[in-house]
Amino acid sequence: MKAQQVELTLPFPGERLDKALTTVMPDISRMQWQRLIKEGRVQVDGHSAKPSQRLKGDEQVIADIPEAVESDLLPESIPLDIRYEDGDILVVNKPAGMVVHPGTGHESGTLVNALLAHCTDLSGIGNTKRPGIVHRLDKDTSGLLVIAKNDIAQHALQEQFKNRTVGKKYLALVDGQIQPTKAMIDAPIGRDPKQRKKMSVIAPGSPRAASARARSAQTQYRALTVFDNYSLVECNLFTGRTHQIRVHLAYIGYPIVGDTAYGRRKKTIPLMRHFLHAAELTIKRPSDQKELTFTAELPPELDVVITNLKP
Repeated sequence: MKAQQVELTLPFPGERLDKALTTVMPDISRMQWQRLIKEGRVQVDGHSAKPSQRLKGDEQVIADIPEAVESDLLPESIPLDIRYEDGDILVVNKPAGMVVHPGTGHESGTLVNALLAHCTDLSGIGNTKRPGIVHRLDKDTSGLLVIAKNDIAQHALQEQFKNRTVGKKYLALVDGQIQPTKAMIDAPIGRDPKQRKKMSVIAPGSPRAASARARSAQTQYRALTVFDNYSLVECNLFTGRTHQIRVHLAYIGYPIVGDTAYGRRKKTIPLMRHFLHAAELTIKRPSDQKELTFTAELPPELDVVITNLKP
């Protein structure tokens, strides 16, 4: 089996090796990293290691990443809201509550499991734990996702995301009357050093910057409607960091309604999810480079919230 050799630096003192590797290369799951380490495919400062090894900081890692790893993914007959499909791509309107790909605690019932039932030849695409997946939405974020149906389409879409030519617009309801009503949030995001499951804005040059491995992040927003205690905003993403919109809006003092991780612990509106929806997606079709724009209306549980608010 062919393998790609990658060289990494891990500036995460005190962190487990497998967790640090997942942070640096999130496209490979922690479970996969554990398997690669146990197979001897990961060298830390020239020596073999264990997944649980604690890092001292700035270790040099050389990893041999196989092109494909066997997986036990199973197709599941789960309804999909398909907005577009051709021989190369599939555009799906993902509901809140659905995880995109299998992981710890979510081995089934994911979008990938549903896709495998819909596209019988999808299992050989890209990384087998995430076949066809080129971008993600959080579990409780609804909206549009594009999926590749073959390796050529996946590479073409990955290049579009890498070159930031994909248009992504989100709708979010935030706590408070947002000011200014239109702005660009340009603030780097990295793993929160104190809470590793969360992300946070990391100020350049701060003591946390090195260990958090912050990356540039830009979110442009504009208020669509301002209510008594809330604002409906449209967000354009210029980068694709984990939890980017949620972190950025909370950072400027207007957290997303229902976001208990980055917003208010006590919900101001009785929602079973956070109010964030991927409403518009613009891509170039891999087959002919024609620009396509897709839209997805607010799901009923979010639409009813807006209906009941007073401007």
